[in-house]
Amino acid sequence: MICCEKCFKDSEIKGIIKSLNNNGDCETCNKKNVFIYDTESNDNLVDNFNELLGIYTPITSLPKDFPREKLSLLKDVLNDKWNIFNIDSEKIYSLLTNICKEKYEEAPELFDFPIGISEINEKDYLESHSILKTHEWEDFVEEIKTKNRFHTKYINTDVLEVLCSFIERPLKKGTKLYRARISEESGFPVDKMGAPAPGKASAGRVNPLGINYLYLADDRLTTLNEVRAGAYDYVSVGEFILKEDITIVDFTLLEKISPFTGVGTTQLAINMDHLRKISNEIAKPLRRSDGPLDYLPTQYIADFIKSVKHEDGGTYAGIKYKSTLYEDGYNIAFFDERLFECVEVCVYDVKGIEYRFNLLGE
Repeated sequence: MICCEKCFKDSEIKGIIKSLNNNGDCETCNKKNVFIYDTESNDNLVDNFNELLGIYTPITSLPKDFPREKLSLLKDVLNDKWNIFNIDSEKIYSLLTNICKEKYEEAPELFDFPIGISEINEKDYLESHSILKTHEWEDFVEEIKTKNRFHTKYINTDVLEVLCSFIERPLKKGTKLYRARISEESGFPVDKMGAPAPGKASAGRVNPLGINYLYLADDRLTTLNEVRAGAYDYVSVGEFILKEDITIVDFTLLEKISPFTGVGTTQLAINMDHLRKISNEIAKPLRRSDGPLDYLPTQYIADFIKSVKHEDGGTYAGIKYKSTLYEDGYNIAFFDERLFECVEVCVYDVKGIEYRFNLLGE
């Protein structure tokens, strides 16, 4: 069976296929003149996939009390949980059984029956290797909001620190980012575009009440959406320049983590849903109906990340997350506004807004 680099999203797999330097037409995704991989004559991907499949156990070999909600078919696990393929689950099945032909002949139940990660059912393993130990995110939320705010034992900070290293990224001096504030037609001067004064900041998903973080966006359109201005409002948008090289934790990289790095794949697998939940909660827009307790769980996570030292010896300078108000944008919450200088302010006159909505219950 012939596949190609375009059949995959995973950078490790794409790199292996490109390194073979075989050009041709792909029979899996029908792309023309691409780097191809022939499962009949190439075996360069076999060890990678066999190692990944090794963390899963078919239902026939799992204990009877294994939670059924943690079971899925292999083709769906690789499609939904790992961002490996760029093809649908049926093609994933065909391709995988051809790449791992010997494995399929030895253990067809791994490919054809529901599978799970046996360690999910092992309390001792979860206590040592899961961010939330034996708990779910909702348990942690309830704990920190109503029972134990500052010294919760629901979070395994050692694991969270390790997993942050998977999604850390550098930001170079000179990076341009943006912040918007609703203003008068005259706009704000550059010295009024920074974070609120110490003690004046309202609580957010990342910053606690009274602690001022600088929230910036990747471009002007993102920050205009984030400020949620109304029609005929004036909005001042400041351009900020990063003054030094820094390292941040980037939750937008979750979908780019490769399981083929050979480092802690099982631990990564059992924590991916937790990481996605944290990422989604941080990115969730503030609502008028929110109370101060609603922000405590993500504030706790952010405050810990703020204290972690990365491999270069410094601490993380901020947290990057997707914008939920502008699909193509992202935001970064910086722990220290002094890292940036506002060099320019432009004033925009909002002529109209577009509402996007879903009808609940349908």
